[in-house]
Amino acid sequence: MRLQAPLAALPFVGFTAAAALSSTNCSAAAFQKIIDANGTQARVEWATYVPAGGSLNPLNYTSATQYPTGLPESCAVQVNVASEGNSSYLVGVIFPSDWNGRMLSAAAGGGINWVDMGTGTHYGFAAVSSNLGHVGIDTAGTWAIGRPEAVIDWGYRAWHGTTLLAKLLVAGHYSSSGPKYSYFYGCSTGGRQSMKNMQEYPDDYDGIIAGAPAWWTTHQQLWNLKQTTYQAPANSSHTIPETMFSVLAAEVLKQCDPQDGLTDTIISNPQGCVFNPLTLACNATSDPSTCLTADQLTTLASIYSDWIDTNQTFVYSHVFLGSESSWLEGNIGLGESSTIDQQYWFIRDLMGLGDSFVWQDLDFETVELADKLNPGNATAGQYDISAFADRGGKFIHYHGLSDSYVSPGASVHYYDRASSAVKPKGVEVDDFYRLFLIPGMEHCFNTPTDMNAPWYIAGADQASAINTSTWSVPGYKDAKHDVILAMMAWVENGTAPEELVATVWKNISTADEVSRQRPVCKYPLQAKYTGHGDPDESANWGCEGLY
Repeated sequence: MRLQAPLAALPFVGFTAAAALSSTNCSAAAFQKIIDANGTQARVEWATYVPAGGSLNPLNYTSATQYPTGLPESCAVQVNVASEGNSSYLVGVIFPSDWNGRMLSAAAGGGINWVDMGTGTHYGFAAVSSNLGHVGIDTAGTWAIGRPEAVIDWGYRAWHGTTLLAKLLVAGHYSSSGPKYSYFYGCSTGGRQSMKNMQEYPDDYDGIIAGAPAWWTTHQQLWNLKQTTYQAPANSSHTIPETMFSVLAAEVLKQCDPQDGLTDTIISNPQGCVFNPLTLACNATSDPSTCLTADQLTTLASIYSDWIDTNQTFVYSHVFLGSESSWLEGNIGLGESSTIDQQYWFIRDLMGLGDSFVWQDLDFETVELADKLNPGNATAGQYDISAFADRGGKFIHYHGLSDSYVSPGASVHYYDRASSAVKPKGVEVDDFYRLFLIPGMEHCFNTPTDMNAPWYIAGADQASAINTSTWSVPGYKDAKHDVILAMMAWVENGTAPEELVATVWKNISTADEVSRQRPVCKYPLQAKYTGHGDPDESANWGCEGLY
């Protein structure tokens, strides 16, 4: 495949050399001086110099997959910021010597996201992240008990404070007026973080990138548990055993793959597939390990159906056809098995219903209570985002169609509601907001083995799937293949992305030989094969059809 223009050839990426790092400007005292001069209540915990090619491992991880490696020459700092009540949060910033004049925030992921920050420094960004006021992953919800201010910091407040502090430090460290452009990217709950900041503080960032965002917190977390109720109690007559998930995946691929117009092991339009599950129905001579009983088929119908409750209220979208390969790892699981106990964290700890709450208690009243409480005001459910559009902001939103953790239907729901909300304000959604649905991509990254669908667009969490020194798209560092560069081109040059070219390699660990590339069209357009040439070449596809 032909290599595209290298990053250096792109006119909107102008690297600006900063002053050489020294023990004077890369020290805790230097950063504390910047903070104190502004009157901010924050304490610098440490600052450290990172040589070219060096690593940054503040948490002393033993695996190189958990911290950034091969960094450009940089200075890194960690700051503890006092919040409200007894809450505080950590802010991390990495300042590359060769600064591009811009800032990139990497959404939190179980703490400060040093890995995605490291990725950002290779572009030349001053890279930022936060732990949002607690240690560990969100689903270890005990961090929230008795700490209402920490829940608010987690919900939205810490990111705004992080953003303001980071801009202050960038201006002070580089002796500048601050970043000329600021960007924010994240996936899953990180996508929620970026969307929530856009809604609450539209002036903070010029560009927002949200992948598979778990934006609807009050419904998302309940849906995670709702899916387990379809299978509960474990090992019941209606429970679909885990051994059937791969059988289901193969049958769905067999039926749905040709229906999108090309048999290529990829389900391009799962919403348009007419799937007949009765092909897997057991009969008198069936091997029970390869078929579904009538009760299990009823369970399957529930899994593939939207959660509609009292008074025909839409609560949440179903998983899409083609997501079956990750059901066991996701939330569908096996009913009451220990692997899904984490689904209770939001209800028990953040909603305050305690350990006595069990799956049988989940009903529409739980949904109504969640909406009423909205712990931490975390749900990024403001559809009127015209304020962000009016200030010139751009929003790229993407989601894998094989995602079983966060339904891609939730992303379509948000896009449609936002489009309806901004239009009466005289704003055309297409002018500032593009949604890209990526066929065959699972949650944030990867693809089912039997699909081998192109999924890599250099989004949040993706580069580290290769290794923690990778950045952009190996061999294709341009705005057509890289969602970060696409965002920069849109914000800084006015070049809106009509499509993104996704990539999958024959060996993800080396990423040196492309297996497939394919355009991902802006919603509601769908990529269609032209009928000529190699279908694994993106040039032989066009954005023609509608979902």
